[in-house]
Amino acid sequence: MEHTQTANVKKAVITVAGLGTRFLPATKAVMKCLLPVLDKPVIQYIAEEMADSGIKEIIFVVSPEHQSLKDHFKRDFVLESALRRAGKLDRIKSLNDLIAKVKFSYAVQPKPFGNGHALLCARNLIGDEPFAFSDGDSIIDSKVPAIKQILKVYYQYGASVIGAQRIKDKKVMITKGNVFAKEIRNKKLETSPPAGGLKLHLIKKLVEKPDIDHVSPQGLIVGGMRYVFTPDIWPVLKRLKPSREGEIWLSEAANALAQKRPFYAYEYEGKYFDTGNPRALLKTAVYFAEKFSSGVAK
Repeated sequence: MEHTQTANVKKAVITVAGLGTRFLPATKAVMKCLLPVLDKPVIQYIAEEMADSGIKEIIFVVSPEHQSLKDHFKRDFVLESALRRAGKLDRIKSLNDLIAKVKFSYAVQPKPFGNGHALLCARNLIGDEPFAFSDGDSIIDSKVPAIKQILKVYYQYGASVIGAQRIKDKKVMITKGNVFAKEIRNKKLETSPPAGGLKLHLIKKLVEKPDIDHVSPQGLIVGGMRYVFTPDIWPVLKRLKPSREGEIWLSEAANALAQKRPFYAYEYEGKYFDTGNPRALLKTAVYFAEKFSSGVAK
């Protein structure tokens, strides 16, 4: 059912409070999200996607020790002066352009108690507004920013939306969140439907890493942790019981919300890269290096 009046999405939350243990010792002094893919850190690709989607404020959820992220996303006039004298100011232009477009705010997660808990730490900075969400690991290369594509669904239906991808390899599916859903025909969103089905889905349930005999029959996975949430997510998150380790996971809250309210999945157009381990980060860097060398990089 389409919705005619929706609040604008102006804020986004990106969780980056993890310790980055898979990258030690590299991440002993450098945050994982600041590791580079060519000349830009992973987190800048995600922040640029948000800004290019119309987001005006990005809220990072960080651990108490994280200062380097704040240093990255603020102007360094001493460095800029040196670059200007050397005729190299263009090398920092993309970052300065981003800083000019978006306000950066920070919430602290005292201990790593799951991404649902991390989101709750940003509650006061978001207020009762709809908002976009991403983890700090995934880069999505697309002509139209992935969040911007997902926002089209939100603005049409006024409900929460998650970005999805359709894959065939069940061995990969068991390592991802799976989306069980019903296809919805929507002419406004089906400009180039993927092979095998429609792009818009009404979620029945979300299952994290199912066994191989119970993967999504549609082949849908959570692709890159891209959400747009309505404020309905907050009471659901607050009611979740932590695990024995004290963790609260967003996937559980999203699944619970899908049982109460219409919650959509949209197959965005783009290539999703998980940079959460060294091999994946290297593959991402190789892809962008080849893209730049071929002259088709944006």
